[in-house]
Amino acid sequence: MNGAVARRYAAALADVAIERKITERARQDLDAFAAAFAEASDLRNFLESPTIGRGAKQEAIEKIAARMDLSEPVRNFIRLIVDHRRTHELEEIRQAFGEELNARLGIAEAIVVSARALDEREKAALAEALERRTGKKIEAHFEQDASLVGGAVVRVGSTVYDGSVREQLARLQERLEAE
Repeated sequence: MNGAVARRYAAALADVAIERKITERARQDLDAFAAAFAEASDLRNFLESPTIGRGAKQEAIEKIAARMDLSEPVRNFIRLIVDHRRTHELEEIRQAFGEELNARLGIAEAIVVSARALDEREKAALAEALERRTGKKIEAHFEQDASLVGGAVVRVGSTVYDGSVREQLARLQERLEAE
């Protein structure tokens, strides 16, 4: 499957999740099922086997969904994925669904790489500054890289804000070499 097909499946689930106002629940449910599917080779083999009938697969999905307390839209979506033999692309669909929801809800993901671990107050202040700058709600993920020397590098979508000491030193070096 190419990315366009995964995005179509993701968009369809996003339509239902937004309509029913269960966006976060649907995200959590799909994440949970995708994780279980990835970890359980028996489940993968069962749901992907062409020799096992549709009824048996649907019954298994219902039992698993009930045990996991999955929302009805996600249960139906998983049934659809299995019926259309798209389970091998579940991870790609899950990622596309998260991106689709974020786009529709005005949420931008930010990857923040800092030279040292940031405390909760610093993380909140940085996320707030990014929200003001982008005009979107920011979902920040924080990482650490001591090679930055100091400061941070932030990626929001395709935009990179580089406030690292390493970058500042590189710019200073370029200016000195140009003189």
